[in-house]
Amino acid sequence: MEETSWKYNECGKTFGKSALIAQEITQIGREMLQCDMCGKAFYKKFKLTNHQKVHTGEKLYKCSEYEKSYINKSSLTIHQRTHKGKKPYGCNVCGKTFHQKSLLSKHQRILTIEKPCECTECRKSFYLIRPQYTCQRIHTGEKPYECKESRKTYYSLSHLSLHQRTHAGEKPYECHACGKSFSWNSVFSVHWRTHTGEQPFECKECRKSFYQKSALNVHQRTHAGEKQYECTDCGKTFWWKSALTKLHQRMYTGQKPSECNESEKTFSPKSILRLHGRTHTGKKPYEWKGVGRRTCAR
Repeated sequence: MEETSWKYNECGKTFGKSALIAQEITQIGREMLQCDMCGKAFYKKFKLTNHQKVHTGEKLYKCSEYEKSYINKSSLTIHQRTHKGKKPYGCNVCGKTFHQKSLLSKHQRILTIEKPCECTECRKSFYLIRPQYTCQRIHTGEKPYECKESRKTYYSLSHLSLHQRTHAGEKPYECHACGKSFSWNSVFSVHWRTHTGEQPFECKECRKSFYQKSALNVHQRTHAGEKQYECTDCGKTFWWKSALTKLHQRMYTGQKPSECNESEKTFSPKSILRLHGRTHTGKKPYEWKGVGRRTCAR
C-alpha cells in the first residue's frame, strides 16, 4: 500500500508520515540562525555563511582560466565545465547535453509542453503565437518593424530592439576572457566558443566542425557546388554574401570604408585594416617554422 504524503510547514517539503515525524523531531528545539542584512533564517550555519556572501560580495573561489570569481565552490565547478567542454547532464529524449543540471531540467520542461502554434508555411510548431508570426514573415519577406535611424527593417520587434543597441553603443555582454563586448547574447555565445574550442555544428559528409550553424550551412554549399551569390557586373559567383558585397563589389565602386586611426589610410575589407594595424603596434603573432622569424600575417 502506498504511503500518504504529508507536507512539513517549516520548509514546504513533502514527506511520508514516518519521515515527517522524524523531520519534526529533528527540528524541534533547534535555534534559527538569522541574516542581519535581510532577516532570512537558516538552520545550518554554513548555509547562513554562504548566504551572507551575497550581501558582502565576497567571492573566494576564483577561476584559474580568467579572473572571474564565485561565492561558492559548486558555482566555480559548474563554470569550469565551460572551459573543458564537459557536459555531464544528458537529455534522455533528444540526447542534447548540458554542463549544468538546472539547464537540463529547463530543457526537459520545454519538451513536455505542447506547441499549439503552427506556421502555415513550413508547419513548424511554437509554444507562443508571436514566434509563429515571425516565422511566417520570414517566408513572406514581410518586415514591419523599421529602425527610425537607419531605416533598416526587421521581422520582429525583438530583432529591432537588438539592432537599436548598435546606435546607442550598448554592449551588455562582456567576455571575461578577453574583455571584448557584444550587443547580442547570441554573438557573444559564438565568440565564447573561440575560447573554449567548442564546435558543436558538424558536417555529416566530411565531419568538419564549426562554431556556428551559419558557417556550417555555408560550408555545406561546397559539397553541393552551390554558389548562390552572383555579381551583376561580371557574373562571378560566391559561396558567401559578404564575399560578394564586402569584398568583390568594392573593386568596382572603389569604396574603402575601413580607416586606420593612426595613419588615416583606408582599406576595403576590415581584415586588411587589422593586418595594417599591426605595423603600428609591432605585433607579429605568426612564426615561420624552420626560419625563426615572425610576421604580422599568415
